[in-house]
Amino acid sequence: MRYCGRDFSDDDIKRIQSLIAEDATRSRAELSRLTCQALAWYKPDGGLKDMSARVAMLRMQEDGHIQLPAPRNKRPDPSVRITSKTDQGEAIVLPVSRLSPLRLERVKKKDQSRLWNEYIQRYHYLGHKLLPGAQLRYFVYANNQLIALLGFGAAAWQTAPRDNYIGWSHEQRQKNLHLIVNNARFLILPWIKSHNLASKILSMVAKVLPDHWQTQYGYRPVLLETFVEKPRFKGTCYKAANWVLLGQTKGRGKLGPSGKQSVPIKDLLVYPLSRHFRILLMR
Repeated sequence: MRYCGRDFSDDDIKRIQSLIAEDATRSRAELSRLTCQALAWYKPDGGLKDMSARVAMLRMQEDGHIQLPAPRNKRPDPSVRITSKTDQGEAIVLPVSRLSPLRLERVKKKDQSRLWNEYIQRYHYLGHKLLPGAQLRYFVYANNQLIALLGFGAAAWQTAPRDNYIGWSHEQRQKNLHLIVNNARFLILPWIKSHNLASKILSMVAKVLPDHWQTQYGYRPVLLETFVEKPRFKGTCYKAANWVLLGQTKGRGKLGPSGKQSVPIKDLLVYPLSRHFRILLMR
């Protein structure tokens, strides 16, 4: 059985069942931490992958393999409230060469996180969705005016164009997938019309993200990836920023039926952050 990118044997499931049965007072959060310790499920920086374990255990319960204790707290409302803070700003119609120097600002505080979520929910065609795994989010400013937002999270578990491009084995992918980061959201605010702005931002973030990731998570990613929905977008800005087009997805999604398209087909593009990315991914 596979959950959250990890294979679980029958013995693993029995161990989790035992942890649940040992003490009826254990919370779901405590059980996720104990599960990580029992199964040696750690992040590259040595921390427990307890959030992934929590999601995996919920799916195990849905599939009838385990029975978790009732949640102690109600889940917060997942909807993002739209406020006047994200109303349309001053329009900009200038080429990027005439804009004030661009500035990237990482999302670190709760109020920044709420604002980022609100902009994405309001103006990105996919809306807001929690980014999986390790992540970084950015605001982009010209002078003091917000003009764009980006979000980076965990890479796709498997996709043939990328995996063939790298040439790694299943074991190597399982071990080193964290070294790939997915550009899950990229939004230039709709009232900003600036030629070459998108490719300029992509080039800027590719230079600083490895250092930021190293500071935040203790390791450096070596490859960026993104998926561009067809025919809605052409991916022109990624190509202009020297991203490499590898091919297309099959349109089946994670849970789609075999051989049948169930989600939009997307172009897959990647950007190497290290000239030795294949060597590092195939160790």
